[in-house]
Amino acid sequence: MKKSVYSRPSKPMFITVQRRNSRAIPKAPEINEPLVVGKFSECHVTPFAVARRMVEYLGPQGDYNTLEPSAGTGALVSALLASGHSQNEICTVERHHKLAAQVGKLGVPVIQACFLEYADEVKGKVEFPRIIMNPPFSQVRKHIKAALSLLGRNGHDEPAVIVALVPITYENEDAETLETLPEDTFSTCTVRSKIIRFVKES
Repeated sequence: MKKSVYSRPSKPMFITVQRRNSRAIPKAPEINEPLVVGKFSECHVTPFAVARRMVEYLGPQGDYNTLEPSAGTGALVSALLASGHSQNEICTVERHHKLAAQVGKLGVPVIQACFLEYADEVKGKVEFPRIIMNPPFSQVRKHIKAALSLLGRNGHDEPAVIVALVPITYENEDAETLETLPEDTFSTCTVRSKIIRFVKES
């Protein structure tokens, strides 16, 4: 997806990730230094309401190893924890060292690496029955392909599932579109996006 599809609303380029007030929701990591988010960094923070629905689309909870391959600020991880998922079930990948350190404060393991390189390294050795992701939109096809290469039931009877937030232009005949999101979903840019799901039966 070309970065030219983005348009910038009249909003600041710098944001600080805020701590959430509700005690029912695990606090997302607070980042004291402002992060540039937008079309260059592609760190588009998933709103918590959207992240919560994405977790629901994964299906019933269970003893599933769950991968978040582009952990960013930890929005999807926070939603997983808020829904009752154990820290021990969650594995994250984040290449940005400051973000990786902050996500680690949520108590989940963080692999500081490029997800594409990580997937290539562990393909055939590791399976994840649950994957939830908001990949970089400019490389969405590569990231979805890499995630699919790691998707597997890993001994469970239930199908393996990927839930992903992707640009509206992404198409895959094996993916089910669950929601089309408003253009103002992200606070730092205007881009059309949707939530999709892959289900692997075997």
